[in-house]
Amino acid sequence: MTGTGVLNGRGRPTTGTGALNGRGRPTTGTGVLTRLALRRDRLTLPLWALVTGGMVASGAGSLEGLYGTAAERAEAAASMTANSSMRALYGPVFGDSLGGLVAWRFGTFGAVLAAVASLIVVVRHTREEEETGRQEMLSAGAVGRRAPLTAALLAALALNTAIALLIAAGLAAQGAAGALALGLAIGGTGMVFATAAALAAQFTESARLAKGLSAAVLGLAFVLRAAGDAGSADGSSALTWLSPIGWAEQVRAFAGERWWVLLPIAGAVLVQTAAAYALTARRDVGASFLATRPGPAEGRLATAGALAWRLQRGTLLGWSLGFLLGGLVFGGMVEGAADLVGDNERAREIFERMGGQSALTDAFLATMVSLLGMLAALYAVGSVLRAYGEETSGRAEPLLAGALGRLRWAAGHLVIAFGGSVLILALAGLGLALSYGHDLGPVMGAALVQLPGVWTLAGLAVLLWGAAPKAANAAWGVAGLCLALGWIGPALGLPQAVLDLSPFGHLPKLPGPEMAWGPVLLLTGLAAALTAGGLAALRRRDVAG
Repeated sequence: MTGTGVLNGRGRPTTGTGALNGRGRPTTGTGVLTRLALRRDRLTLPLWALVTGGMVASGAGSLEGLYGTAAERAEAAASMTANSSMRALYGPVFGDSLGGLVAWRFGTFGAVLAAVASLIVVVRHTREEEETGRQEMLSAGAVGRRAPLTAALLAALALNTAIALLIAAGLAAQGAAGALALGLAIGGTGMVFATAAALAAQFTESARLAKGLSAAVLGLAFVLRAAGDAGSADGSSALTWLSPIGWAEQVRAFAGERWWVLLPIAGAVLVQTAAAYALTARRDVGASFLATRPGPAEGRLATAGALAWRLQRGTLLGWSLGFLLGGLVFGGMVEGAADLVGDNERAREIFERMGGQSALTDAFLATMVSLLGMLAALYAVGSVLRAYGEETSGRAEPLLAGALGRLRWAAGHLVIAFGGSVLILALAGLGLALSYGHDLGPVMGAALVQLPGVWTLAGLAVLLWGAAPKAANAAWGVAGLCLALGWIGPALGLPQAVLDLSPFGHLPKLPGPEMAWGPVLLLTGLAAALTAGGLAALRRRDVAG
């Protein structure tokens, strides 16, 4: 018998990851696993679809308030396309209709959100299932070798189909062809990264590494697209064409649709799917093609904190480099903010709602800092939930069986989560100051003032982990909702009461206005209370594993 196969009805061993039926079909059990995946994600998949598809579909209403006449839209399109900083962030404007502006303003970020959701879904139902041992149990039954991967891709396909349909239906009034093209471009981009995640899952032994590798590919695609668009006003740069996000942009929805650009998107999906299928047929459950490097013969980790650092140092390094680069990029965009807005009072109002009632340049800088703060919350939540992953995988139980207490063990991971967020935001502030040429002090202060919001969401993750571990992953949804409220909410004209649901909505909008210590101290105290509550609950409950 090889791998984790079992005996078939004739007494002969099967090969691969599970028993096949009499005809040896490798996709046996796909329907059952697909229904299981959809049931497990019955809340998160609709939420992702509504946030992504709804954000794009509702963009027409908000932009109509900004640019109510054809002349205003044409002027805005010309100024946005002429601004290299804005092209780097959103891409060039290919059409000055209302639909064309929606595709420009929301298309890139819609594609990124679809990609993030898709890679999370695929890794969750492939490598994460193998890492926890659940896939091995399922594969002992009548489950074909390729059934788990197929089920994961079908779940991602259902998600991206829903996103595409929501966009097509929501923007149909602006032109059915353009709405359909934009929906297919964004949904197709999601599938490109879903299949990329399926491929990454074959090379790594942990879900964390698979997500990290997929996210790195997504980040590279965004950077290539941004660099290409910054250097070319018509989108003809070779760098843009090297990026799947650039392909979605080049469909040119509402601007003489290029339907043929959907072919490279479909081709990438098919090629990556075929490669993932070929690789999954050549390995055992739980194995990978990039084996984990064995550690030294004699251990040197004397404390729980040292172990936590060893486990999370690679992730922290990646986030640190990304935030430093992001600060440098955003700092270079600050001077172009005034050229983008011009005399448009509605656009100025949006930036001021996002960045405060200061001068426009400071408001734009505060907006970028706030965005980096919300992204830092994703790091902090993920770092906290790494400890939860150590618990559910059974690796924490042997440690806690000895003299190591739960609080000391948890504290090692929490120091990385809370302290690491300080480091990455400080690096973002440094990058902003270097690129913008502003005094380091005010910019660094603007970056670090985001910490209470970051810590509040991290504290919520600690509370969920300690008090309701089965709901711990809901912290991702809360962090994602805060990101959507902060980045998209002002452009959609959401009421201030809705925007204030995010802790970042209460922080002072620096640089510019005077420092307001009240909200900062209140949120810091709330973060401490949430963390303390989570740790107290962790001490009282049983350890999973």
